[in-house]
Amino acid sequence: MPRSGYWLALAALVILLDQASKLWVLGSFHLGESLPMTSFFNLVLVFNSGAAFSFLSDAGGWQKWFFVTLALVISGWLAVMIRQHAAERLQPLAFALVLGGALGNVIDRLRFGAVVDFLDFHVAGWHWPAFNVADSAITVGVALLLWQQLTHKEQRDE
Repeated sequence: MPRSGYWLALAALVILLDQASKLWVLGSFHLGESLPMTSFFNLVLVFNSGAAFSFLSDAGGWQKWFFVTLALVISGWLAVMIRQHAAERLQPLAFALVLGGALGNVIDRLRFGAVVDFLDFHVAGWHWPAFNVADSAITVGVALLLWQQLTHKEQRDE
């Protein structure tokens, strides 16, 4: 398998884990149902028709196709970037995580018109917006890209 195949397989694994976790939550919870796991973490079933922090969630429906199109365009670009940087480690890892997360959420938007979220962290009555495995992969991928940009000065100077 060409090296880029490994990174694309990682993106596929992210999609698989994301969709499997959502399938479990959908089969185990009713909409809005919450199960406390610790003093700061619940499992809860919610649907987010918007983007991060429910951005545009009340936009009337057009946002579904906007976010699907945006995610597919970015995913295409990420696949190209994975091929171009396949021999490296950090960048294609980050690209693969973002790619898998983006496509995991696209699947939800196409199936349900919204993204399935279920991880609910809270403190002192304040709840972080619920999120999912795909969102986590995107966040870790973006953090790795930022880390790479901040710590690999010699590559930027060439």
